[in-house]
Parts: sequence; C-alpha cells; structure tokens
Amino acid sequence: MSDKVREIPIRVLFVGGLGRSGSTLLERLLSELPGVCGIGEVVHLWQRGLVDDERCGCGAAFRQCPFWRNVGEAAFGGWVNFDVEEFRALKESIDRTRFVPALARATAADDTRRRVSAYDDVYRRLYEAVRNVSGCEVLVDSSKHISLAFCLRWSEAIDLRVVHVVRDPRAVAYSWSKTVVRPEAVAGSAEGTHMARWSPGKTALYWNVQNLGFGLLARRGVPTMRVRYEDFMRSPAATLREVAAFAGLGETVPLPLSGESAELGPNHQVAGNPLRFRTGRIELRVDDAWKSELGALRRYLVAGMTLPLLARYGYLPAGS
Repeated sequence: MSDKVREIPIRVLFVGGLGRSGSTLLERLLSELPGVCGIGEVVHLWQRGLVDDERCGCGAAFRQCPFWRNVGEAAFGGWVNFDVEEFRALKESIDRTRFVPALARATAADDTRRRVSAYDDVYRRLYEAVRNVSGCEVLVDSSKHISLAFCLRWSEAIDLRVVHVVRDPRAVAYSWSKTVVRPEAVAGSAEGTHMARWSPGKTALYWNVQNLGFGLLARRGVPTMRVRYEDFMRSPAATLREVAAFAGLGETVPLPLSGESAELGPNHQVAGNPLRFRTGRIELRVDDAWKSELGALRRYLVAGMTLPLLARYGYLPAGS
C-alpha cells in the first residue's frame, strides 16, 4: 500500500449499543452497499477467531477463511506472528467499561495514553488490512462495546463514526432471556454452545450503561447518529439512506431492499448473532414478541430501571 493511501484515515462505521438491538441486521444490510465491508464484532475476533477458531460468516473456520487469512498476512505478516496473550493483557488494561471515565477526558494521563495508543495501533493495522484486502472505503465494526469506541476515538488514523442503535429495553430484556444456539461454536469454544442469557435486571443495568456511554461519546465530539430499531424496521430504506449519507457514501446508493424484504449475500462477519449465517431473501418486520411473552412484573422492573432513557428515546406513551 502506498504512503499516500496510508495517510488517508480509515473510515470506520462503529455500530454501538447493547446486544440484541438489531445491530447484526443493520450491519448485514449496510454490507450490501457498494464500497462497504462489514466485519462483524471485531472485539470478539481475538478469542473466538484466533483462539477458538470459530466459524466466519462465510461458513469457514476463521483460520481457514481466505479473507481473514489475507487480512492477517497484510496486518501482521500472518496470524502466527500475532501474540494473542500479550494483546489480551493489553485489552484488559484499557478496554473495559471502568476505564471509560479516564478515556472520556479531554486529555489523558501519560500511562493511559501509552496503553490506548498501543491498543489502537493493533486495530489500525487490522482495519487498514481489511480496507486493503476488501477494497472498500467504509468498514462496519459492530462490536457495540462503549469502552472500545472510547479507545478508538483517540486514534488519528481512524475516521470514527458511530451509529448508536437503541431498542426498547423490554424487548432487549426478552431477547437476552431466550435460549439461542451459537451455530459458529466448535468443541472447546470459550463462549460455549449457546449465547449468553441475562436476567431482566442485569439487562436493564447494562442497557443504561451502554446508552449513557454513547451519549457521552457524542458529547465528546465523536460523530454519532442514533437509530431506533423500531424506526429502522418500519422504514428500512429511509434509515439505510440516512446511515449511508452519515458514512459519507451519499444518499443515492442502491439498496438491497424490495418492499418489506431484503437480499443478503455472503459475508465475513467474525462474530455476531446467528443472522450472519443467513443468505438470500429475508423479511423485515418489527419483532415485538416481548409484549406478550415478557411477564408483567419483568416489564415493570425493566421500565422502572430504565425510565429516564425510556422517556428520552420515545418509548413511553404520550402523557404517561
């Protein structure tokens, strides 16, 4: 890659929020746009991909996937040269929610800046390699974690733009309560064979933390666009055009939509929910099963714990 290309900041559309809010679907649709490469939840690449060798969205094991093999070669001279344990230790020292207050300051302490610079450089090399291998100008990272977003804001080599995805917390709590098989899992996967399950109380707590964090990130000057899952599902074309414009792709890009359905092609998302393994036509509709399936006491608990943001994001009836 030429020095001129290296000087161009890597445009990363970071999908943030709490899991089970529709982020994988949004990334899948964005990945169908010209010039866009969706790479999944990169925050999990290091464990699920490099260590556990779980399946890529294309169906191949991570280390056997030609795309990710080429990315590893371009970024690190091959994955064999990447010290996973050293990187995970670095991650534990800076990419955790408890470090967000330090990362949110206008200026960082020398030790914090040293660690975040080393951490960001790994992501810079990875993103740069993905841009080179894919030939795409926009990369979509649906990691969602607020601490990673705050780390990336410090990198001058990354043009960070955040799509903050919000969903009614009662719907999110219901989704986190369900038993969902992880089709990418292999024998010995650290994450197990099923997606994690959380209680409604824990979900409400994390929903507050993540969404408040992305509000703070926006106030720190990171370009941020909020997308409500419910609005996205009711008007997918309008939402995709707005996000495409926000990403710098213009408002006239062709969309993979036809009425209330979408056409999905193969992908190389490194982690995410089982939807990343779907290809072909899918129907787009609001999933509101929580209204009948989530018990009244649980609904009231989640609503009570999230009340301020529930109102701010427009999830309370007028006059309530």
